[in-house]
Amino acid sequence: MKPLAADARNALAWQAQSLLLAYPDDRLTQHLTLALQVAATQPSPVGTPLTRFAEQADRTPLPELAADYVATFDHRKRCCLFLTYYAHGDTRKRGTALLRLKQTYAEAGWRLTDDELPDHLAVVLEFAAAEPATGARLLTEHRAGLELLRLALRDAASPWAHVLDSVSATLPALAGDDREAVLRLAAQGPPEEQVGLDPYASPVLLPDPVVGGPR
Repeated sequence: MKPLAADARNALAWQAQSLLLAYPDDRLTQHLTLALQVAATQPSPVGTPLTRFAEQADRTPLPELAADYVATFDHRKRCCLFLTYYAHGDTRKRGTALLRLKQTYAEAGWRLTDDELPDHLAVVLEFAAAEPATGARLLTEHRAGLELLRLALRDAASPWAHVLDSVSATLPALAGDDREAVLRLAAQGPPEEQVGLDPYASPVLLPDPVVGGPR
């Protein structure tokens, strides 16, 4: 079998990662099966963490895994799945960043539903799977936030740390500025703003992303 090109390989990985970062529901078994199939097409740093997550999730009763998802991503700020939060916190700048993301999606023919925020990692990964070049740029722009999320999930011994390990392995290694940003975020947290918060400030949990082509 001819090896997949890097873009195609990453697109498969990002699609699987997107599904695994959605709220676990009755489609989980299908998602885990797909993740194992995708893992077999990937280099070890990308595929092995997918396999580890799939095996661990398969051993966990669905209600327990769903409760763990809520406890992890809804109640721990350092485990936030909304990428612009890491760079901008609950400030006006976050609204501008979200608008730019929506414009990027629109240029590619994508339309989000009313209950989707464009910076949710599952949504960004789904977009990246369909538009690998642009998606890789978006993920790389949020490299520091992704690394902080990965480390926070590892500290919490969360099974989703494996998924973030896989995401990280598809991206360039942290550069000097990114390392400094991670250290700053870890020490200080995201920016805060006391008044005039943008209406995007309060994250909401997204449903499972719709998989497919342009919306």
